[in-house]
Amino acid sequence: MHRRTAPRLARILACAAVPVMLVATGCSSDDDSGAKKESGKPTQSAAPNTSPTMQAAAFAKLPEVCKTVSEKTVDKLVPKAEKKEGKALPATDTNDAASCIWSGLDDEDVKDMQFRTMTVSLKRFVSDPTLGTGEKRAGDFVAKQTTVAATADGAKDAKTEKASGIGDEANVVTADSKKGDNDFKNATVVARTKNVVITVKYSGAGYEGAKSPSTDDMKKGAQDAAKEVVTSVGDANKK
Repeated sequence: MHRRTAPRLARILACAAVPVMLVATGCSSDDDSGAKKESGKPTQSAAPNTSPTMQAAAFAKLPEVCKTVSEKTVDKLVPKAEKKEGKALPATDTNDAASCIWSGLDDEDVKDMQFRTMTVSLKRFVSDPTLGTGEKRAGDFVAKQTTVAATADGAKDAKTEKASGIGDEANVVTADSKKGDNDFKNATVVARTKNVVITVKYSGAGYEGAKSPSTDDMKKGAQDAAKEVVTSVGDANKK
């Protein structure tokens, strides 16, 4: 019995004398076959990364919202605008979302006093692995904004139709509304160009008993303005 245990005892004493950093590699046990089997398995960090890469959204910035339509267009759509340069509405980050409003009362003819207001809003979407591409997210927002336009401000007799030639997709909503004693005609264009959504709301009314503008005129004005805004967004992102 002493002869059998002597070699094993000698080996244990020898291992005890080896520096700690080497113990794990040379003296783990009498039978190290298990360690050899484990060493053949790849570590978790060596596994390939198969996560797909999402393409970045096309447009990285927004233009100055109050400069997306020309002064000539403002003069035509909002005569006697209080501020031709428009009034920017408060925004947390104007590179993600921004709005500008123009309003004015053309009272040169006291028998035909006409009030007009136009609001241009921009919303930019980035690609997000959990939410989708910027273009897809923008498309979803177009649908939501179109629904809002058909119901906001007590809209009546709302009609929605597709509009061609404005960005990648566009809807135009026409509706009537009443504010005080005045009957308003409203036209809202919700359009998408790449990953940016453009909303142009154009409203008008005749004051002091004057005739309200026609729905067709309001719709045409909103679409003309939206086309300009689409061009401004593209120009702002040219390299």
